[in-house]
Amino acid sequence: MLAFQRRVLEEAQDPTNPLYERVKFTGILASNLDEFFMVRVAGVKQQLTGNVTERSADGKLPQEQLLQLAQTAQVLVSDLDKVFSELTASLRSQADVYLLSPAELSPEQAAAAREFFLHSVFPVLTPLAIDPGHPFPQLRNKSLNVCLFLRRAAPTVDKRKRGKVRARVEANGDNISLALVQVPQVMPRLVKLPSARGQAWLPLDQLIAMHSAELFPGFAIAEASFFRVTRNWDLTIDEDEQEDLLKAVQEELRRRDRGTAVRLEIGAATSVEMEQTLLRALRVEPYEVYRSSSPMQLQDFMNLGEGDPRPEFFLDPLVQVSSPAFRDADSVLAVVRDKDVLVHHPYESFDPVVRFIEEAADDPNVLAIKQTLYRTSWGSPFVRALSRAAENGKQVAVLVEIKARFDEANNIAWARRLEESGVHVVYGLIGLKTHCKVALVVRREQNNTIKRYIHLGTGNYNSATAKVYTDLSYFTARQDIADDVSALFNMLTGLSDAPKWKKLTVAPLTLLDRLLFLINREAEKAKRGEPARIIAKMNACVDQTIIQALYAASVAGVDIDLIVRGMCSLRPGVPGVSERIKVTSIVDRFLEHHRIFIFGTGPTADVLLASADWMTRNFTRRIETMFPIEDHGLKARIMDEIMGLIMADNVKARRLQPDGTYVRAEIPEGATPVRCQAALLHLAQMSLSPEGGRAKWETQARLTLTPRSVP
Repeated sequence: MLAFQRRVLEEAQDPTNPLYERVKFTGILASNLDEFFMVRVAGVKQQLTGNVTERSADGKLPQEQLLQLAQTAQVLVSDLDKVFSELTASLRSQADVYLLSPAELSPEQAAAAREFFLHSVFPVLTPLAIDPGHPFPQLRNKSLNVCLFLRRAAPTVDKRKRGKVRARVEANGDNISLALVQVPQVMPRLVKLPSARGQAWLPLDQLIAMHSAELFPGFAIAEASFFRVTRNWDLTIDEDEQEDLLKAVQEELRRRDRGTAVRLEIGAATSVEMEQTLLRALRVEPYEVYRSSSPMQLQDFMNLGEGDPRPEFFLDPLVQVSSPAFRDADSVLAVVRDKDVLVHHPYESFDPVVRFIEEAADDPNVLAIKQTLYRTSWGSPFVRALSRAAENGKQVAVLVEIKARFDEANNIAWARRLEESGVHVVYGLIGLKTHCKVALVVRREQNNTIKRYIHLGTGNYNSATAKVYTDLSYFTARQDIADDVSALFNMLTGLSDAPKWKKLTVAPLTLLDRLLFLINREAEKAKRGEPARIIAKMNACVDQTIIQALYAASVAGVDIDLIVRGMCSLRPGVPGVSERIKVTSIVDRFLEHHRIFIFGTGPTADVLLASADWMTRNFTRRIETMFPIEDHGLKARIMDEIMGLIMADNVKARRLQPDGTYVRAEIPEGATPVRCQAALLHLAQMSLSPEGGRAKWETQARLTLTPRSVP
């Protein structure tokens, strides 16, 4: 996991990326580290407190894992500090954008800052003194705070009494009080100040610290520093013992901010005395403390360039095109009735997926809609359309996964709204997360027959993430897939047994076995001297059963290419074990998210899409779907255009080495540099206007027009 974060940091370091894009990657890394500590580190710490003595796959006990993770993370945080410092200097020298400290403010800026503090910030703040009558507060997860050491100021007295007062003050000079001020999350993190040139910004936490004496009249500020606490954020629910899963999740959410602290971030200049005070108050260990010279919560700086008109500091704006199949169509359902359609996000718009449900909601001939919702966007068009469909009298069933990590509260809110509209809401199966992305529309056709329309995806029903995640949407009305999807919903909403699947492969029932069969099939072909090939793209590959099968296939002679964005426990290129396996990770403008699996070669290859990565949790603790693409044109598009360009990337690709490190792909002398995301974006644009697209294409360096065919 931290190896992937290192690759994200490399994008922030890369001088070929525009300046604000580099700043954005520091925010992405900061956000990723939050999740890493809240979930991964918290999970190991739970093992430690639970006295788990079982060793991990790498042979380490929980305590050893925690120390190793801390050592690796400390180096990463230190490097992030250096990169952000370099970016701050570049913002000044190249863009006239200044992130200021209080000491750097001009008199005019200091006056403006004070004015803003007194009128806009001061009324919102709540000063918290810490003493026997005011215990250390239960700070919210990821809250940013100013920590203060206060010393009572000497009172003003006449000269006759000054000697006695001074003696009392000096006698109590070491009587330091502790106080906190929480930086309000409801206010923008950056305060804009007047500047003779460019833009000047002061972080809100710095503004509060420089005026903190206003909050504690009668005290002098002996020290002001910043800190941020990260807590265990995983739900702990015994589902078998719960009569009401929704109520149990709501109660657990209320307890989350009281979770065990797993990381304490403090400013680099924080005194040892203040650090020790916070260690005791928050009950964290010294190895869980991370000192940072950069501002904390760098994700707040991701939109620093918003409103800046200079294009040279940004990537070209994302202009999504409509899928050619739906571009001039009045009805999504009418198109899907006649043919299978594949839509590639974010290069092609997510709009057809939204239209699929919206059209069904308003079509008087649609009888029923069924859909899974794992993560959806704020103000989701799907929630509105499904509610409208139920109000229109249609049968609507929605499986809302209320245990989707970090989205539990949102999903509960959507579920309540759907129920109020008459939607039949199901909260998933006990002990399993419903992670598949499936929608079913049942319609009465003109000849009075019933036809079913299906959408299956590799990503969530989320219009926001569909603009930054690479995913595939598959629309079909094939009878055998419709039968399977209907059976899947019956299994999820009712008590029906799993059917004998015709086309779908479903976890936790058959997915692992099916993948092992396909891997072993290629191994047997290789042993017979037949062409054998495996290409798999996913977010993570850590399941040991799958990895051992891939090792065996490599030894048997199968050529294997894995494109794994994040965690990969497999080691490629090990003599006698994995010599025929290559592992690539691509980190670029969009988050590589689709799961694409190809087994075999040529037109007879099995091409499959899935909602699942190759992780044990996906095989055993989640409802997942894997589905075949059988239309010859769509198969060719996936194999040649999409996977061909992805595998050809030599600009943003990193190759995993046998020792677990990653190195950037090399561009052979005379070869064309290939940046797959830019090439795929361009190919989508060319579908609008081939000639205009080609002209734009020729202005973009490091790209290729010729996708490499998959063997």
